[in-house]
Amino acid sequence: MSVPDFNYIIEPLSQQHNRTNFHCGIEALDSYLKKQARQDLRRFLTAVFVLSNLDSNEIAGYYTLAATAIQLAELPLTLTSKIPKYPLIPATLLGRLAIDEKYQKKGLGTFLLFDALQRSKNSEIASMAVIVDAKNEQAQQFYEYHQFIPFPQQPHRLYLPMATIIKLLGD
Repeated sequence: MSVPDFNYIIEPLSQQHNRTNFHCGIEALDSYLKKQARQDLRRFLTAVFVLSNLDSNEIAGYYTLAATAIQLAELPLTLTSKIPKYPLIPATLLGRLAIDEKYQKKGLGTFLLFDALQRSKNSEIASMAVIVDAKNEQAQQFYEYHQFIPFPQQPHRLYLPMATIIKLLGD
């Protein structure tokens, strides 16, 4: 995993972050950061974390985390055979992950993904898995490369069990 080659910090989005110049190449992700992210924060709908270049005061990337639940029936029996038969299982939603075009092709997507997985693992709220909804085939391949598993009935929705995250990151 690459570490940024600039002076950086990953921190919650705040008013001090300049969102206007962020451009990742996917309009929905650009628009979310510029127009919706602060509102979602104020309404306690999601947590937004930004990777900031401290030298240029730019947002190099961002991701969002929120609580969600998975229908037990959506998961494969191999995963659910050892857990109670609750109708809903708690999970963490990695709702968005984007890297500004100036910072792409440097491994920063993986860097931010691992930060999101670490925060999910360290949360004091129970979460059986991290869930993502891949925006396109390229995103799906990215997540599958990082061991995410497609839901049987929803191939663009993927999950990574917390047990796997702990193995990847350690205790």
